[in-house]
Amino acid sequence: MKPALKLPIILGSAAALAVSALLLGKPSTDEAPAPVVVAPPVSPPAPVAVVPAAPVAPPAPQVVDPKTAPVIQIALLLDTSGSMDGLLDQARTQLWNIVNRFAKAKRGGAAPRLELALYTYGDTTPGASSSEIRQVTPFTSDLDALSERLFALRTSGSSEHGGEVIQEATRKLEWSPKEDAMRLIFVAGNETFIQGPVDYREAVAAARKKGITVNTIHCGDYEQGIADHWKDAATRADGSYMNIDQNQKVVELAAPQDDEIARLGAELNNTYVVYGGAEAKESQQRQATQDKLSRGVSLSNMASRAMAKSSGNYSNESWDLVDAVKKNKVDLGSVAAEELPEPMRNLDAAGRKAWLAAREKEREALQQRIQQLGKERQQFLAEARKKQATPGDDTLDGVIGQVVQREASKRSFTLE
Repeated sequence: MKPALKLPIILGSAAALAVSALLLGKPSTDEAPAPVVVAPPVSPPAPVAVVPAAPVAPPAPQVVDPKTAPVIQIALLLDTSGSMDGLLDQARTQLWNIVNRFAKAKRGGAAPRLELALYTYGDTTPGASSSEIRQVTPFTSDLDALSERLFALRTSGSSEHGGEVIQEATRKLEWSPKEDAMRLIFVAGNETFIQGPVDYREAVAAARKKGITVNTIHCGDYEQGIADHWKDAATRADGSYMNIDQNQKVVELAAPQDDEIARLGAELNNTYVVYGGAEAKESQQRQATQDKLSRGVSLSNMASRAMAKSSGNYSNESWDLVDAVKKNKVDLGSVAAEELPEPMRNLDAAGRKAWLAAREKEREALQQRIQQLGKERQQFLAEARKKQATPGDDTLDGVIGQVVQREASKRSFTLE
């Protein structure tokens, strides 16, 4: 196989007084300078022991204001036909790595709102169209719901209509109207791009007109992808063409911080405060379930998920009272007592506010610790990868990561 990624764009007293004047600034022009009194020399002070400063904890995750925040939207269009089990495995195991690429994203000092959407094609399961295309989830910031749906996907169909699934995602997803939004489609599959009733050239042209960059990932040989029009589709969309081996097993390097990060990630769940009815309780259960599924993949995967949970991209204002109040989605005083957790119900307004603030403080402390350990983990893994024969850039996360870096730079986003 040829290289996995190809991009189309491819610091005496007189001297001391002079220094003091510079440091303290010149006096105002309407004030007379004070007389200089030279003090007699004094004995030097006794040596003072220097105590090293304690490490500064990283800041708590920045609250994203959805009205003013920059927007990053990524739609994943995955081929789920019979030969794509490997692609689904890579998507499931690398979701949190993909999300973590945006953990420190900024533009003009503001953290963006990250939204992900998921489509499948070559899909015959209930909910798919006659063309075997299904919108699994519209744009969402509910990362647990997205993970749940990814783990539920199974391969099934045989009709891989690349042009049509791009057209569906372009037309039916709620793309941000902000001119400076980062709007990306990643379509991954292995069959020729000319299948189906929709001409891919028209589909990518329509997407480009809406400010959407289409990137193609051929699951197979690089040259075969060119022959099957995957590169042409990306070129016409001003996107990137890449290829991967969808059956390559993802090598997850172990780091000494993994166990503690994973433990703290699970402990984070105790700081979430469910409000509302049965649906909110289901969301809380979903959080625990996705922890379990991630831990079932590997300890490294659970550590990556915990790092995502410590970032501003992981927010659950629809069911968690801490996030909802923090983001001004809910007025605490308006929540009925029966919709509050038991410890809050018999408290007065001040007591409820204090109790909730304590949960928020607990969460921030855990998130800051995870972030510090995560930074150490990333440094360890970066060094470990230098010793690998293959760096892992030819898997789904690897190629998406390289495109994201390019597209973020074009739109004045910084990811680190």
